Amino acid sequence: MTDMKVHRRLIALVVVLTGVYTVVPSSRLHGQPLLDGLSLNELRVRAEQGDTAAQDALGFRYLTGRGVQRDEVEAIRWFRLAAEQGDAVAQSNLGSVYDAGRGVPQDYVEAVRWYLLAADQGNAGARHNLGYMYANGRGLSQDNAEAVRWFRLAAEQGFAEAQSDLGGMYADGRGVQRDDTEAVRWFRLGVDQGNAVAQTNLGFMYATGRGVSQDDTEAVLWFRLAAEQGNARAQFNLGNMLASGRGVPRDDVEAHVWFNLAAAHSSGQGRDTYVKRRDAVAEGMTREQTAEAQRRAREWTPTIEP
Repeated sequence: MTDMKVHRRLIALVVVLTGVYTVVPSSRLHGQPLLDGLSLNELRVRAEQGDTAAQDALGFRYLTGRGVQRDEVEAIRWFRLAAEQGDAVAQSNLGSVYDAGRGVPQDYVEAVRWYLLAADQGNAGARHNLGYMYANGRGLSQDNAEAVRWFRLAAEQGFAEAQSDLGGMYADGRGVQRDDTEAVRWFRLGVDQGNAVAQTNLGFMYATGRGVSQDDTEAVLWFRLAAEQGNARAQFNLGNMLASGRGVPRDDVEAHVWFNLAAAHSSGQGRDTYVKRRDAVAEGMTREQTAEAQRRAREWTPTIEP
């Protein structure tokens, strides 16, 4: 499954470690797993016969270039055919492409319209994305309480991203009274599904002793799991723990590796912060150590969680 990510926000709660992600948009495109075994021709026959699941699956393949040349216009045509017939997954997917401006001009109002249609049918991904839209005032008036309502609906359906975001709202006191214990409970539910953002957030709670007993060793464990999936914030936090010897023996070479990877997976001000931290650690390293750290960063590959 391919994720289409748009802008991510975080709240920096301490100086050294980056803080809890409070709203992480999904804008994820959802395929049709039951149809994955069909050939492109078989899928097209079903789609042309009016099968909405096949239409959505065909749109997904065109958008992601799976087994066919990528064609965003054709993808949207199939999504729209299924969405207009009431297919909730297609409605959510169509909302996502408008949300991110992929193949169409970016249009938050239109994204919200499709998300609402899918959410009213119980689609968890659309409910999560609606929470994000309310939290950030995209396509509708900003409303943290309404954001929490939609995050909770999706979280209670087991949607990992929503579980992490709902935890973030509790941790930050947005739309609900701040409650670190409740935040940790939702982070753990996301962690149980291998969600890297939830892992990062739980690591932060352990590092700062919020909602749990302060435990640097446990913080390192969760930062590492998320970092190994490619989460830049976790990579930065893990680098800081290694550079300072918190919860793990100090290791400047490994810290350099994770700072380097965090910078490679980021842009803008976040990347500048990671580069400065990497370069600061490098000042105390030998040329051979720096070369070793750079080699390990080049050869690193992310783990894939189920």
